[in-house]
Parts: sequence; structure tokens; C-alpha cells
Amino acid sequence: MHSTDPTGDEAEGRGNQVTTGPRLRGRDREVSAAREALDVVRGGRGACVVVEGAPGVGKSRFLAELDRMARRFGFDVVSVRADEFDQYAAGAALQSALHSLGGSERAPAATDDQRLRLLDSIADALEDKAQRAPVAVLVDDAQWVDPATLYALRTLPGRLAASRILWVLAVRSETERPTVARVREDLERLGARWLTLGPLPQRELQHIAADVLGARPSPALAGLLRGVAGNPFLAIELVRAFADTDAVKEAGVAGLLHEGIPVGFRQSVAARLDRLPEDAVRLLQIGSVLGREFDLGTAARMLGRQVGSLLSGVEAALNSGLLSADGPRLAFRHDIARQAVHDNLPLAVRTALHREAAESLRGTGARPAEVAWHVVMSGGPVDDEAVTTMTTAVRDMASSAPDAAADLAQRIAGLLPPHDRRRVALLTEAAEYLGRTRRVHEALDLVDATLPEGLEPVQEARLRLVAAEIHQASGDDAAAMTHLQKALDLPGLPSDLHVRLRKTKATGHVYLGDVTAAEQTGAGLVEASYHSDDPAVVVSAMVFQSQADFYRGHLDSALELAEEATRRAGTQSAVLYLRPPRIPALWLGTVLTVTDRLADTERTLREGQREAEALGLGWSLPHWHAARACALLEQGALDDAAVEAEAGLMVADELEVTPVNPQARSVLALVEIRRGDLAKARDHLRAAETGAGKKAQRYGPWVSLARACLADAEGEDGEAAAALEASFARQEPTRLLALAPSHWPTIVRIALAGEDRSLGQAVSGALRGLTVQNETRQTIGAVRAHVDGLLDLDPGALETAMTGYRSTGRPLALAAACEDLGELLAASADTTRAIPYFEEAGRLASASGAGRDQERIRRRLRRLGVRTAPVRSSTAGPQGWGDLTESEQKLIPLVVEGLTNRAIADRLYVSVHTVNTHMKHIFAKLGINSRVELTRLAIEGGIGAADDD
Repeated sequence: MHSTDPTGDEAEGRGNQVTTGPRLRGRDREVSAAREALDVVRGGRGACVVVEGAPGVGKSRFLAELDRMARRFGFDVVSVRADEFDQYAAGAALQSALHSLGGSERAPAATDDQRLRLLDSIADALEDKAQRAPVAVLVDDAQWVDPATLYALRTLPGRLAASRILWVLAVRSETERPTVARVREDLERLGARWLTLGPLPQRELQHIAADVLGARPSPALAGLLRGVAGNPFLAIELVRAFADTDAVKEAGVAGLLHEGIPVGFRQSVAARLDRLPEDAVRLLQIGSVLGREFDLGTAARMLGRQVGSLLSGVEAALNSGLLSADGPRLAFRHDIARQAVHDNLPLAVRTALHREAAESLRGTGARPAEVAWHVVMSGGPVDDEAVTTMTTAVRDMASSAPDAAADLAQRIAGLLPPHDRRRVALLTEAAEYLGRTRRVHEALDLVDATLPEGLEPVQEARLRLVAAEIHQASGDDAAAMTHLQKALDLPGLPSDLHVRLRKTKATGHVYLGDVTAAEQTGAGLVEASYHSDDPAVVVSAMVFQSQADFYRGHLDSALELAEEATRRAGTQSAVLYLRPPRIPALWLGTVLTVTDRLADTERTLREGQREAEALGLGWSLPHWHAARACALLEQGALDDAAVEAEAGLMVADELEVTPVNPQARSVLALVEIRRGDLAKARDHLRAAETGAGKKAQRYGPWVSLARACLADAEGEDGEAAAALEASFARQEPTRLLALAPSHWPTIVRIALAGEDRSLGQAVSGALRGLTVQNETRQTIGAVRAHVDGLLDLDPGALETAMTGYRSTGRPLALAAACEDLGELLAASADTTRAIPYFEEAGRLASASGAGRDQERIRRRLRRLGVRTAPVRSSTAGPQGWGDLTESEQKLIPLVVEGLTNRAIADRLYVSVHTVNTHMKHIFAKLGINSRVELTRLAIEGGIGAADDD
């Protein structure tokens, strides 16, 4: 793949340049559309253009014209052009192109999923460039571009829509590659401008002929131009090759071959070859097999010749106009010419040459992607070395494009005999890679299709382990346990595989809330793990033991183990790659939420998230964002909690994780209920229920709570209580501890309103089962007192709860206790004692942004004869400066200063995805869509750049 093309004669502008050819003809409408897109970007907003058409219709020439126009307007230009075998290439050509032009490139991370790191690296480089000058990203032959670049093209135009970047993709019409089709769909949703380059009219072809010849074409030649079906490349080739020969008659008016190539053109190329010396013909034939660009040394080896003996053939091929030698490799001037030479070879010859090319390239250490393409083109059979090379190509690709790696793995497997062991291994890897994407159902279908093939026990166990991990990741814990048990029942499994299966099963029991079964499954594993030389094994055992203690209600020992695991992880880099929920700092954040050290929760999660982001552990980021959202909600920071939940969903969407995290959606529903937007809350709850389904026991408590709170807000008391029954009716702490403590009294309040006192008593019983010592005494004591106050109508218990909440930083829990105490006192003869408690509850609700809570309390005070100011409603559009949250206001001076989103994230010590979400909210509230407009409004409003100190 070419990430740069240094040729060209334009000195204006910046960046790498695209080669220009004869004058662009017949595309005035398309050029005007491109100029409009450039103007949009110069105005401060991003834009997308997709150029499609048949081979040779002038897409590359159009991009060259766009390159020239962009440079004239002062754009930085980043160009990428693909070859056919780049479909199997690891890495991202777009990233390489940016790096070659002086963009930043982070060091690679030792992780099996680098997608988000890749996106962030490219986004940072482009955003940094766009701060200095508008940028045009031109991608030619996008139907062949590497999977990682395609992934970036699907995602970044939306993420960077507010930056001055023009995205232009040139792609062949009706490409069959699914990932390319998805890029087109995503860009269409973003409002990309679609330019279809169709056949040129006859008069334009004659103008092209005149440009090439330097004179008007003869009537005979003009007549022959009708046979090229309006294709400008074919017209140029016809004019250049046959204008002065009798051979033009062979070009004739002909039908079309596949992909719009006239049969006559193939015949004309064959005729040109007939006039060349044999050395040139053989060189062109071998070159057509090797690719649009090829190494002369490789071609010589395949011909059994020395390079020096081919010089005359090279000269003749160059003189024929079919090849060029502008770079370190020989290249066909257009892929249509290469394809014509290639397709003129008999099928048996083509496949044999591709097989030989694969062997030759493998022997010289060529890129696995290039070898893989030749093996696929040869159609098999595949020898051991070819399988090894292609498997390497699959694994190289998997970290940045797991879906493409899965497709290649399945394609290789299709070349192998049905009972070949390597075939099963490849299909297992394919299922694993698909499980990292939205194509989870395809992964599980592949598992189901492979299992009946009479597998050996080890093969079946590994395949079932992959299926179990996919089910766990998507929330179907029961299905995961079925696969794990069937795998464990198989005979003769190696000890390491057996241990992995048991560990995964123990984790499944934790997810299902069956701590006893988890401990029984892990019996002996924990103790054995502590004697392991692998620090990741030791830390994983500590986290598991901490989880078992936590859900047993032994909170202090759970905290002690979680802190020790996190401390060890900080000194052992290998531990950082444990998967949720075994990531020590992520688990520690969950434990800290129920302790008296709530303030430490945010710091722990923020630092862990930043480290995971810096290391490229993209797969973990949705979990970090969701955990931070829960912690911020517990701290009463509704706006920031919503931002973190949205950021988690955005990252999950970029990573194509399925299903949507029900926990994040539930947090958003709870936030909107408190804000008073029940319609939005209903939408989030519906998405949470869709994501959780009936199988996701793990997030059941969160979804049940959101469902109950919404029903309560809508006045459906009985329905609200019923929504909580399944999750919290048992007097044990396991399900209760899935939620943060301030939600526990909410369950009791809703139960009592729905006349389900037994549910409230079950929560009280579960709280009694918690072992509370040093660092959890105040929090759990406050919640117990709050629950007792509700159940026993005890003002003293509610006052005790308020004291505990004040010292542990839980303002919404404190507001609820104040309101509950106010209601209890208002029901007595002396109602005046209730007023201060309602007023404090109102102030706390207002400070947290809980507009609905504030309005409810205001109405209650009015009934007691106290008048308060109405709750301020949000405004939209340019007048919405007052609607910006404190966190959003912090960003604006940094934008005025000219910092990129990455630099802002570094300055504020938050995730770049959090900043992205804040920026999206700022644009929506102010009715703008670019950083340029935000900077202008800020300066007009007297907001300057941030002070350095």
C-alpha cells in the first residue's frame, strides 16, 4: 500500500502529493461539489465525499484534481492508495501516512486488541494537524485498503466532525467486500456527499484524445473511441497505443467483461504484447500475477533469470507504456492494464503462478499479507509453510481488525481438508476474533457449525471455552456455563486448559451471584495460584477471593484483598491485561464505592482508566467508563455521571461491542429520572432491557432498579415494587451489593409505597448479613439507619443516617434521608419541624442537578406554606451558555487556547472520550457544530484562553 506519493508538480500547500495526468474532462459538476466540500472545511467543519465508479472511469484523476485544489487553498493533504493484497495487511496505512508527514505515533502496546489505540493515535494526529491548517484525507482504491484503515474511516469522520478535515474515498462501484460496504453505509449516515463518476460522453472522449495527441483525432479514431464505453482511461490507452497503427481495428465495439472492462481492451493489450520482445512479455505476465507494483528481483526469480538479463525486457515494457518505474518497484500504470494481462493468462497458469509467487515471497520474508493474497488466489492446496504464513497474517491483523482476521481465517480453513487439525484451530480463532465485534451471532453460529465435526476432546474444549467467553462478554452467563461444563466433562484435557475452564466457570458463578458454587469450583485453584511464578495468576486469584468475600458480605477483607491486588498490579505490567472483572483497579473501584472512602473511588478509577487508555487496552474502557458513571452517580454528580455513561457507550460503539452495556444505560435512565425527562429515561431503559434481555443476570439489579424508579416516577407504585421483587426479595447481600449503597434505601421506599413490606424487610435482613468493621462502618451504618427509619417510622434513625451520609460524601442519599425525615415530621402535629429538612433536601437536589427531585420538594414546601423559586428549565440554541455544566465550562478556555481534545484530556487528567462527549454536549447546547464557532462565541462572550498556571 502507498501512504505517500512524492511525485507531482504542485508546490502550493503541504503534504504528500498525487500524480496528475491529462486535463480532467467532463467532471465540472463533480469538481464543483468537491470545491463546496473544501469550502465547508475551510469554514471550520468536517465533511465527507465518496467518489465511486467503474475501473478507469477517472477516480484517481479526480482525486489528483482535488489534491491540487486542496493545496491551493492551504490544506494539508494525506494520501493513501491501496493494492489488492492490502486487504490482508496488518497495521494502518493512514497511520503510516500521517507519521511520514510528521504526525505523532504512539509506541505499540503489548495487547491483543489495539483498535481503540489505533483510532486514538490517528485521531490525535489529524486533530493536531487540523488545528494548524485544514486537512484533506484522500483514500484511493478504498475497496482494497487495509482493514485497520477501513476501521478508522468508519469511525473517525463522526468523532472528528467538528475538526477541519475533509475525508474523500474513491471506491469501485459494487465492490463485494463487506467491510467496505459498511464504511459506505456509515459515511452515508453522516451525510457524506456521493459523487458517481459515470461514462463520459463522446465529445469529452474526443477532447481527451486531442489532449493526448496534441491535435484533433481523425474521424476513424473518433469512431473507435465509441468502443471504450465512455471510459477515459481506455480512451487514453487506445489513443496512445493504436492511433498510428492498423491494429486499432482489433479494439472494435465490444461487450463488457466483469467490472466494466471491454473485451476489446483485453484484445488490444494482447495485441500490444504480441509486438513486444518475449522478455518483456514474460516480465509483464509475471508482474501481473505479483500485483500492480512488483519487485523486479522477485519477478526474475520466478522466471529463473538474473536481474541483469531482464534489462532489455524492462526497457521494452516501459516503452510500451504499460509499466512505469517512478519508484523503487516497477508498477503497471493502471490496474486495468495489469488485470487485462493477468486475465489473458489461462486459469491453470494463473493459479500455478500465484502458488509459485506465494512460495517465492515467503522465502524472501515478504509481508504475510502479500503471501496470503497469493495463496488465496491460487485456490489451494495449501502446504504447511503456507498455512503457517497465513496464520501469521491472521494474527497480525487480529489486534487492529479482528473481523477481517476472522474472515481470512475462515477463508484459509476453507482451503484445508475437512478433518485437518489446522482447520479447526483456524475456525476457533475466527470465532474468537468475531466475538470481539458486533458479529457475535456469527461467532456463535460458527461454533455451532464446527462442534458436530467430530472434534478431538482438546479441540472441542478450546472451542467451547471461546464460546463461553463470548457468552460471558455479551451477558449470557447461563449459556456460558453450559459450554464450560460440557468442556470440563471431556476426557484427557491438559492441565492448563482444565484450569482455564475452571477459572472461567468460577467467574461465571460470581456473575450469577452464586458465591458458594464459585468457591466450590475454585477450590484448590486459589491456593495453587498463590504459589505460581506468574504474577498475573497470583493477582487474579486475589481478585477472585476478594469478589467471593465481597458478595458474601465480608466487606473489609474484600477491600484488603482488592487493594493488595491493585498494588501488585502496579508493579507487574503483565497483570494489566487481565480481563474485566478481574482488572484489580477496576474491581477496587467497585469495592470502594460501598466503603467510607468514596472519594478514593473516583481517583482509583480515573487513574486506572487513564493507564488502560495509554496502554491501548480499548476493550476495557467501556467497563471503566461505566464504573466511573456509577461512582459519580453515588457522589451526586449527575451531569458527570451521564457523560461517563455516554462515553462508555460511544467507546463500545467504536469497538463494535455488543450488546450495549445495560449498566451504563441504567445509569443514564436513573439520571434522566432525577432530571425529570421521563421520555429519555424510558428510551434508556428500553435499550438497557434490550441489552440485558432475560439472560443477563449480571446487570439485572441495575435494570430492575431503573425500571422500578421509572414506574415510581410515573405513579405506578405496585408495578415499581414488583420490578424489584425478583432481584432483591432474598435476605442475602449478593444482589444488593451489585448496587451502590445510596440505592438500597430507595428499594425499601419503593417497596413500602407499593405495600410490599416483606421486600423492605428482606433488604434490612441482607444489610444485617454484612460484616462491617473499620472502613465501611459509617456508610453501612448510615444505610442501615436509613432503612430502619423507613421501616419503623423512626425519626432518630433517619437523623443518624443523615449524620453518616454527611461524613461519607453522598449528597443524594443525604437529600433522600432529609426528605424522608421531612415527610415523617410533616405527618405529625408539628409540621414546622419538617420545613428545614425539605429545604436542605431541595438545596442538595439543586446542587446535584436533580431537577425533578427539586420540583417535587418545592411542591411539598408550598403545601406547608413555604414559597420557593421555580426550578430553572434548560434552554437550547445559542442562548444556552447558562446550561453548560461546570465540567463543560472548564473545557471552553482550553478550546480557545487551541488545545486538541487529547491535550485537553491530558490537562484535565480525564479520558479523551470523556472530553469528546463533553464537546458533543457543548455543541448541542450552543447550537453549533465546530470548534471554530465555539472559539468565536467564547471570545465574543469574553471567555479567553486558560491561564498557564
